[in-house]
Amino acid sequence: MTRNFRSLLILIPLALVLASSAWSAEAPESVCLQCHGSLPDRLGTPVNLWQKSVHAQNGISCDGCHGGDTKDAPTAMDPAKGFLGAPKEGAIPAFCGRCHPGVLKDYLSSAHGRALGKGGPTCVTCHGNHEVLKASLTLINEKSCSRCHSFERARIIRDAMQQTEAHIQGIERRLDGYRSLGVDTERLGKELFSIRNSFHSLFHEVNTARVKTESGRINAELSKLDRELQLIDEEQGRRRVVGGIAVAVLLAIALLAYLLRKTFRD
Repeated sequence: MTRNFRSLLILIPLALVLASSAWSAEAPESVCLQCHGSLPDRLGTPVNLWQKSVHAQNGISCDGCHGGDTKDAPTAMDPAKGFLGAPKEGAIPAFCGRCHPGVLKDYLSSAHGRALGKGGPTCVTCHGNHEVLKASLTLINEKSCSRCHSFERARIIRDAMQQTEAHIQGIERRLDGYRSLGVDTERLGKELFSIRNSFHSLFHEVNTARVKTESGRINAELSKLDRELQLIDEEQGRRRVVGGIAVAVLLAIALLAYLLRKTFRD
């Protein structure tokens, strides 16, 4: 008993040291967020918008777009530290294209891209600048598209893509469910990520014929993932059956032992 108590006294401080080390290893909030978060109006608004963005959800902070040193306030906006600031309107596609080269290529070849500098839309027209929105069919809507032109063509593209989008979202939900059960879905997740990116690139081409053709091909690839998920379903079903049988056997053994014990006692 005394030996166990001594061991416990040694382990408790060790656990506290490890916990404090892990806490200190967490990345501190960038000086950009600290400074702008305390400022009023237009200087502080970007922080609140960014916190609701897909960039924040994926760990992309201020320096991911604007550069600079996020750990040192005096040099945070120093060009020598890589600070880029905000791009002019005509430079926005190339600015965002540093991380989204495939989308940039599709955009530049589209009617939208050909209108760049002539009143045409850029990335922030649809996705926003700080509250960056995740690519989804909800971005193709009458309110947004009608700012520049009739919604009819955009409606055709959106309607053609809705079935595929629903298919992708259904597979995402199934993968999330498997992950919560401890199933290894890493490979399937990467495949879906690649397929989804290929599909979402169609948003930027604004080409109705290509949307219809590519949607068919992408749905075929998604069907392959469906079949693999069906195999996982079947395997999970078999495990549940085996687990149920094992539990039933153990309960039967326990009941038999109880009855035997009661019989001999009587």
